[in-house]
Amino acid sequence: MSIAASNTSMRVPAGFRNLLEGLAREVLREQPADVVAFAAQYFQKLLEGREGEGIDPVAWGAMLED
Repeated sequence: MSIAASNTSMRVPAGFRNLLEGLAREVLREQPADVVAFAAQYFQKLLEGREGEGIDPVAWGAMLED
């Protein structure tokens, strides 16, 4: 079974690249045994920072990309 090619152009959301680069940098720095659990904790900390302190790395990254 084949899947027809689509003409749809997909874009990476603003700030997403910066968000993933931050995760990759921390994974390389920490070298965790369980990368998925580490990523979950990393994103949880970012979420807590956004909700508690108003710091949104995605919005900040989107500004840098513009």
